[in-house]
Amino acid sequence: MRQFSVKVLDDKDREFVEVLRDLGIPRNVASMITYLANVEEASSREIEIGSNLRQPEVSIAMRTLRNNDWVEEREIKKDGKGRPMKVYRLVISLEDIISHFEDEKRRESTKAMENIERLKDLCGRLSCS
Repeated sequence: MRQFSVKVLDDKDREFVEVLRDLGIPRNVASMITYLANVEEASSREIEIGSNLRQPEVSIAMRTLRNNDWVEEREIKKDGKGRPMKVYRLVISLEDIISHFEDEKRRESTKAMENIERLKDLCGRLSCS
């Protein structure tokens, strides 16, 4: 039997995940970003173990990271037969990811305030009490 070690998220990392979640980021995406920010690169299995995510959650989160061009994927050929192992790494800094969410929340806030102003205007025309 082979043995290997995997980094796991600690309390500080879990706090980072929770703050991302408070911003509306799905748990799996928040956990994946946090985990990959703490390692140079990781396989899907290492991500599953280290971030306490199930394989389907890793796949779904990986799709989000790929769609944003935040992650690079490469394959490592295994000895013998079988599929190559995929290894992932962040290609963008955490600061840039945070800026992305900051911009996104700023746009959402601006849109919400525009809608509130529009409601006030409509209410004035409808003689709301």
